[in-house]
Amino acid sequence: MNQAVSPEAAEAAEADEAESPLARTAGNPSVPNPARVYDALLGGKDNYATDRAVADKLAAAKPALRPNVRANRAYLGRVVRYLAAEAGIRQFLDLGTGLPNLDNTHEVAQRAAPESRIVYVDNDPVVLAHARALLVSSTHEGATDYLQADIRDPAAILEQAAATLDFSEPVAVMLLGVLYMIPDADLPYGTVDAYMSPLVPGSYLAISHPASDVDAEAAAQAAREYDNSLPTTQTNRNRAQVTKFFDGLELLPPGVVQLNKWRPGPDDEDPGIEISSWAGLGLKH
Repeated sequence: MNQAVSPEAAEAAEADEAESPLARTAGNPSVPNPARVYDALLGGKDNYATDRAVADKLAAAKPALRPNVRANRAYLGRVVRYLAAEAGIRQFLDLGTGLPNLDNTHEVAQRAAPESRIVYVDNDPVVLAHARALLVSSTHEGATDYLQADIRDPAAILEQAAATLDFSEPVAVMLLGVLYMIPDADLPYGTVDAYMSPLVPGSYLAISHPASDVDAEAAAQAAREYDNSLPTTQTNRNRAQVTKFFDGLELLPPGVVQLNKWRPGPDDEDPGIEISSWAGLGLKH
């Protein structure tokens, strides 16, 4: 069972530290960091006053933001439970994982299937600092690993992930609340295809993505505040643009829908507002 940050991850983190804008936010309470801001929006404790101030500014621009963030976390739980308990998936590649929180991918998957293997990937040094919390597998049968890498480098990530995942078997690729960080100029559709193309039939792609066509004015204002406050940018996309990520895959019912409308369970709360993020799950044949 792999329980240590890979040597490649540590070396990459050191090499990137001097040049990455994110590196300047790591451990620095005076500079807001994207992962910590998201943690603050979730009501977590791994954040500073500067992160909470940005979270408050984003939520002021888009009052539905905090319910959206909670809905994204709930979607993670539902989609991972479906993949592990119903679809028979035992391997997960969680890209842009963010800070550990309640019910991380490996915890949800290993409750349903103790032998599940999960590789987490993020390029944020703040997440690397918390990686050991992610690396504690919930079971003796399963395994977890963490790679410090940019999700825009699929070839390198797939090569390193092969130390934990068996790519001759199906894998679920998780891109939850992260593709908005890849602007169109960086070819996000090609990036997603580069992950899915090498995978065997029976693999899945799970996506959640901020919407540009629901609560559009507030979403645009929050995106501008995000760009002005943090070292990464935000690109919201409409339903058709999010659906395009699933080209070549079977889009499972109910298709690309708002987060809270993707297979809600009887215990899922009605947020009472329009959730302005899209979600979907695709199967490779």
